[in-house]
Amino acid sequence: KPHRPNPRGNRKRHHAMHHIALPQPAHATPGRVYFERKPAEGKTKEEALRAFKRRISDAVWHQLQIDVTARS
Repeated sequence: KPHRPNPRGNRKRHHAMHHIALPQPAHATPGRVYFERKPAEGKTKEEALRAFKRRISDAVWHQLQIDVTARS
């Protein structure tokens, strides 16, 4: 079953994650290692990119939570 993004999602956030994720596999970054590991696990390139974007999104969310806690 193919993944269908939520049409009600935050398009600006998705666009930002896309622009953060795209250049990383082209350079020697930890993101490249993660992205290259996914097809080895049987994922397609689209699924690997989606997983990578999710990982970036999780890291951003985690940092935002740390910042909110530090301000309190």
